[in-house]
Amino acid sequence: MSSSFSAYRNPNTNRQNSGNDDGSKDLKSNIRESRWIQPEQWQSPEVEQKFEKGAIDFSEVLGILQQLGIKVQKFELDKILETHDKNKDRKLSKEEFEALYLKLLAEKDPGTTWNKNVRSMAAGVDRFVTRKSVSDDIDSNSSTVEKQQDASGPYHSVLVEERVWTANWVNQHLADDPYLKLRTNPIDSQDPQGLYKRCQDGILLCKLINIAVPKTIDERAINLNFSKQDIFRQSENLELAINSARGIGCKVVNIHPENISKGVPHLVMGLLWQIIRIQLTSEINLKHVPGLVLLLRDGETPEDLLKLSPEELLLRWFNYQLQRSQYKGKPVTNFSGDIKNSEAYTYLLNVIAPANTKPPLTHNPLNETDLRRRAELMLQESDKIKARAHMTSDDVVKGNPRLNFAFVANLFNTYPALDLPTEKLPEPGIVIEETREEKTYRNFINSLGIEPHVNYLYSDLCDGLIILQLYDIIRPNTVDWAKIYKTFNAIKERFQKLNNCNYAVDYAKEPLNFKVTGIGGSDILEGNKTLTLGLVWQIMRAYTLSILQKLAKSTKPIADKDIINWANEKLKRANKKTVLTNFQDQSLSDSMLICDLIDAIKPGSIQYHLLKTSGTPEAKMDNALYAISMARKIGARIYALPDDIVETKQKMLLTVFACLMASDMTVPKN
Repeated sequence: MSSSFSAYRNPNTNRQNSGNDDGSKDLKSNIRESRWIQPEQWQSPEVEQKFEKGAIDFSEVLGILQQLGIKVQKFELDKILETHDKNKDRKLSKEEFEALYLKLLAEKDPGTTWNKNVRSMAAGVDRFVTRKSVSDDIDSNSSTVEKQQDASGPYHSVLVEERVWTANWVNQHLADDPYLKLRTNPIDSQDPQGLYKRCQDGILLCKLINIAVPKTIDERAINLNFSKQDIFRQSENLELAINSARGIGCKVVNIHPENISKGVPHLVMGLLWQIIRIQLTSEINLKHVPGLVLLLRDGETPEDLLKLSPEELLLRWFNYQLQRSQYKGKPVTNFSGDIKNSEAYTYLLNVIAPANTKPPLTHNPLNETDLRRRAELMLQESDKIKARAHMTSDDVVKGNPRLNFAFVANLFNTYPALDLPTEKLPEPGIVIEETREEKTYRNFINSLGIEPHVNYLYSDLCDGLIILQLYDIIRPNTVDWAKIYKTFNAIKERFQKLNNCNYAVDYAKEPLNFKVTGIGGSDILEGNKTLTLGLVWQIMRAYTLSILQKLAKSTKPIADKDIINWANEKLKRANKKTVLTNFQDQSLSDSMLICDLIDAIKPGSIQYHLLKTSGTPEAKMDNALYAISMARKIGARIYALPDDIVETKQKMLLTVFACLMASDMTVPKN
């Protein structure tokens, strides 16, 4: 009935550009970030010959791409070509073709996980050949590896500077951890394998997640002090880390414990970067920095700031500070090409540095004409306020967007320089942060790898495209994408988005059988909070139950009563005394029944002496955090928070039990 969404639309088209999108100009130099790299085939003689007479016609592009191994449908290509034809002459120059090729290559997801054969590259890249390793089939056990040799696997690569920076960042932020002891035994950033080896047992990842989002993991659930040969306990830690990363919104599609235990570089680095990015951006909001209202533009409200990605917010902040200085250059629009000459950085540092800094910061780096030496002098200025954040002059001059984003985020977190007069403080009742429910749903969507990344539910779902993608995950081929607008005409934008939202409501009714009484397409388009949340909750519920249905190989949907019956049968067989009556039962608030069920699924996993029986709110919260951590440790993909259990939130408790049921179905049976 339909093709996939990705076959129709570049997911970021017509959305606000992310701050680290530097356009095609810097795509070639930064393409290795994608870590799905083939040799530079576009420079082969066969391709070079095509451009001997200059530009090539649109009609020739498809054949050349297919020759280079890029599979793309003609109808898809027609839409993409328009964005790369800068002269609008229906021809592509060699440079335009390279930009197109690199873009398509970066978006080409191999859809598998990988083993690796790593060798260091002189040009600053760890490059490695891969072969298929782990099936992502929901029916497969997470601890089972099905190996299939694939001699033609693509090259994957990791930028050496990113690996080095990440190792140094981890060393700094976990230096005082009593178990890891990184202050006395740091990760060797010059060892190509050093960082990956330290991640193999899952402990470092769990600790780093708790740095990014405190109290995500109950450290009592982490296996410590076991031998490297104890693969079972290592795998449990990795399950805990991966499922916890999923719970805080990391994209962990196709990442399995085996990938991390074997140190697959691009997957380990991808996960580490997501965790660090969450850490860097966790306080870039109005709650922690009320002065962000100074960045509002005419006609905007504080809630409009929630709609911006962290990259967009940081770029606004960067340019706001530059306007306060003597900077005469162009506005900074990315974390790559616009900052390579260190000029904007030099002015930024001088304007945000505390007035009493000793020795004071200067603009002396601008007197240096060599960009690499200028970058080093600028970084020495940042050292004066202890904000260098492990950056090197090469990171600046090469315009590495990740590392420069991290540098700017660290500057903001340390010296926001947004002093707000009392009269400009947001009025009570003004929305300044997302609710717990909104954050849970956003993390759920982002963890599935849907594009574009969701920053704020109501604005990012208002064109219907993310909702429709979710439908296709729950029930493949639900959406007829030929009827959906993937890009929008400025004049017809509202009509086109409304069309998508109307289809979102129609598909919700049939075939998904959601309860959508009172919900219209216009409610999604206009960001009606109550109705949008109601729809997203049903999507989350349907997704969870669809996994159960697939695991059970059932032809009929799984009902709430089926989950309750399964739980009680499981508890009875394990000789537990607790009984589940419904998902509203207030007795669930102490997490005892949930822990009993986890122990029934994996006997001996719960350390009952750690559970608290006083019944105080603090005791219940501790138990809930332990229960969620242990559930994730045995493979349950739980998005609920401890507060949801303590407050007996019926909806989220349903997902907890459904995820435990799914985990039980994948646990190897003796």
